[in-house]
Amino acid sequence: MDKTIVAISTPLGKGAISIVRMSGSQSLNIAQSFFSSKKLNFTNIVPNYLYLGHFTFDKNSHEKCFMVYFKAPYSYTGEDMIEFQVHGGLILTQKIVDALISKGAKMAGPGEFSQIAFENGKISLDEAEAIIGEINAESESELKANLNLADGKLKQNIIKLQNNLTSQIAQIEATLDYPEEDFEKSVKDSIFKSITDIKLKLTEFIDQAENLKFINHGVNVAIVGSPNVGKSSLLNALIGEEKAIVTDIAGTTRDIVHEYTFYKDLKFNFIDTAGIRDSEDKVEKIGIEKSQKSIEFADIVLCLIDGSRLLNDYDKKILNLVKNKKHIIVVNKIDCNRVAQKLENEITISAKDEINIDVLKESIYNMVIEKNIDFNKIMIANQRQYEILIEAKSIVENILNSKDESMDIISMLIKNLWNCLGKITGECENESIIDLIFSKFCLGK
Repeated sequence: MDKTIVAISTPLGKGAISIVRMSGSQSLNIAQSFFSSKKLNFTNIVPNYLYLGHFTFDKNSHEKCFMVYFKAPYSYTGEDMIEFQVHGGLILTQKIVDALISKGAKMAGPGEFSQIAFENGKISLDEAEAIIGEINAESESELKANLNLADGKLKQNIIKLQNNLTSQIAQIEATLDYPEEDFEKSVKDSIFKSITDIKLKLTEFIDQAENLKFINHGVNVAIVGSPNVGKSSLLNALIGEEKAIVTDIAGTTRDIVHEYTFYKDLKFNFIDTAGIRDSEDKVEKIGIEKSQKSIEFADIVLCLIDGSRLLNDYDKKILNLVKNKKHIIVVNKIDCNRVAQKLENEITISAKDEINIDVLKESIYNMVIEKNIDFNKIMIANQRQYEILIEAKSIVENILNSKDESMDIISMLIKNLWNCLGKITGECENESIIDLIFSKFCLGK
């Protein structure tokens, strides 16, 4: 008997409804043990029809709920599936799961429904990763990227490349089978032209993925400066909330403060740091050390200067610290008389009066997103896929540098490339990669 799995597919907790999902050849038989409806005859059950009835635990207790049957192969997993829509609640939904398990269902592992769907050809590996991305998306841009990936466009393009490679391998095999025929040179010319075309395609995919890090994880922006230049006021202005403590006392911020906001669907992760100066205060010194580390790990550094006074030694030290990082020089307090000398490529603001804050946000955005993102094109939606494409391009370079090698070696390299690309679609022999991806799903998915 095939394994039939069950799990709660909605978030645990109180709510209007919870969904209990069951998949496997025994789903219908197990459901019949508990569910009844006036309109339902299990012998002639109508697939995809929502039946209102009762889930009976025993003669004294039952739950009024809905049940729907998805007949194989026209279901998410490709197997027979049953879903119960019941009133939301921890105890009730768990009780239903326990009842189904008592009749032979097994508790599903994380992502097991989706892994069965993959094994049955209902979704590809890139589509499975897109589902994870849709669930975890924190911004509109991240959601768009994953919705586009869920259409299977990446898989279609990668399979075209794999089919091309298969043709090249077939040509090589023909050459090896008929060594007396003098057409090795023409075959090599054909192969290397195709591999060059594949390199161009991979480069296109990689170029589209350059903004991947910022789409998925946001932009880390460190706000640094000497004490009392308005770093905390700037953080509050950027996020639109009074989160950081603002006083006239130098050294108020002694630890790193993390806050975020969204701009044009991109997440900005702001880091308000302790003012950098010489200090004998033990706690403040630790904060200053953390500030210097924040500069190192930030994607962009906002170097804040107080425009109402001349630059001091600490300002100059900070400007020197950030010179080799992506940075924006921000001159604060334009609501006061300007005293500080003009600096190259500066942006002037008033953190207190929130003047030019949107100009600053636009500058941050343009500094990391150097090209317009076209979501109608294929988007590589996660780091794993990006790294595979980088690996594939490296193999392509090796192939193009092997023109003087034997056809056996060229064939081996092309097979390596085929398998590398298969790590994206699942068209490869590496089960550990597949297991790793589906382990990231939640229970019931």
